[in-house]
Amino acid sequence: MAKPAIEYQKVMTEIVYVNLPGPSEPVPGMTGAELLHGFLAELHETANNEVKAYLANLCSKWNVRFRRESASSVK
Repeated sequence: MAKPAIEYQKVMTEIVYVNLPGPSEPVPGMTGAELLHGFLAELHETANNEVKAYLANLCSKWNVRFRRESASSVK
């Protein structure tokens, strides 16, 4: 049997969502995840376009998305 011209494989991927805003300052007793959350949220808010482009490239590669929580979704 001949090999098809196009082959594909269905791959399940995970997407990581970073909820915005993050903590504004580190405080004693924060977990590693909380520190990382604040760091990534602050990095996302940078005004430097080169940093934003680099971060967007990394997020695309690692399936990381930023999302801002709307007031209507807060319970």
